Amino acid sequence: MTEPVRAIVDAVTRVIDSPGRAVPLHEPRFAGREWEYVKDCLDTGWVSSVGAYVDRFERDLAEMTGADHAVATVNGTAALHLCLIAAGVRPGDEVIVPALSFVATANAVAYCHAQPHFADIQPDTLGLDPDKLANHLAAVTERRDGRLVNRETGNPITAIVVMHAFGHPADMDGLIAVAADFGLPLIEDAAESLGSTYKGRHCGALAPLAALSFNGNKTVTTGGGGAVLVRDAETAARIKHLSTTAKVPHRWEYVHDAVAFNYRMPNINAALGCAQLEQLPGFLDAKRRLAKAYANAFAEVTAAEFVAAPPDCESNYWLNAILVDGAVPGLRDDVLTVLNDAGVMARPAWALLNTLPAFTGSPRMTDLTIAEDVGRRLINLPSSAALGEI
Repeated sequence: MTEPVRAIVDAVTRVIDSPGRAVPLHEPRFAGREWEYVKDCLDTGWVSSVGAYVDRFERDLAEMTGADHAVATVNGTAALHLCLIAAGVRPGDEVIVPALSFVATANAVAYCHAQPHFADIQPDTLGLDPDKLANHLAAVTERRDGRLVNRETGNPITAIVVMHAFGHPADMDGLIAVAADFGLPLIEDAAESLGSTYKGRHCGALAPLAALSFNGNKTVTTGGGGAVLVRDAETAARIKHLSTTAKVPHRWEYVHDAVAFNYRMPNINAALGCAQLEQLPGFLDAKRRLAKAYANAFAEVTAAEFVAAPPDCESNYWLNAILVDGAVPGLRDDVLTVLNDAGVMARPAWALLNTLPAFTGSPRMTDLTIAEDVGRRLINLPSSAALGEI
């Protein structure tokens, strides 16, 4: 084992302190009223997509984040798909998305029969770079019949999706300004950032539309689930209608007035979510303690740097991350090998979306330097709330 690898591995193991035990990347924590609420669903028979816990979960989400409205969905990808539809994305359009993101960000665009248009990220936020994006849009677009069109493809660009990577808020002031300058709706992919704040405001409530995820590996889980956070009441009603097969309310008739989706969250999942949201402050405290421990452990490690929250932001540290020294050949993979061989689940960043077979022909910035560099150097470390509990 080389000295850089040893230094990084020693820093990680000092923090997690779990000899002989496998350490997951992120496991759920059930220490509240989950059994009580789920049993209530089973006892009453309200287990499907209608029930009191769905309504309560939506109210709790809106209250906690400061959003005006929340619509619970079966997963975060469905939530993002509904956001894109509500924003007016149509077949043949292009949507700006970060090159560094989970595949669901691009898949949701493809579900609209649109194309993701990949853009570079900032090194300090790991989110879309507003300055680079503004320069790119100025260089490759023009106005035609009131629409912003990519001169290189002839397709309209109709939205921007910003993803808060690993829970760290992106530069929202800059991106809001770019969206306004180019007349594009801005959508937050806040799947990873529940509980994170940008200048005192919750991620997911910073744009008119946002998608959340409650997958089993998220800070709060409903098993599988997601939600749309919406600023406008009429848009929220439309999203809820589309998420429930566009069924027109009637005592017994089955009338559906649009092609729509069976995207509604089941009541039994929402019950789990209600219990989890009650514990969110404690989860966040524990995860931030864990992040501080990692930051301290890596303060003297020259072969890697801890990825901290951007200025004026508070991250939920969904997944803690380090960037290893890119000048040391093979360092990222050597560290991943040693940690995983020892039962410590560490993972690299996602493969850049523009490199995936489904999206290699999609439009993109020519310069994706930062995303490429981060993709080569980033390692996610075990980040379960339980690791930060004392």
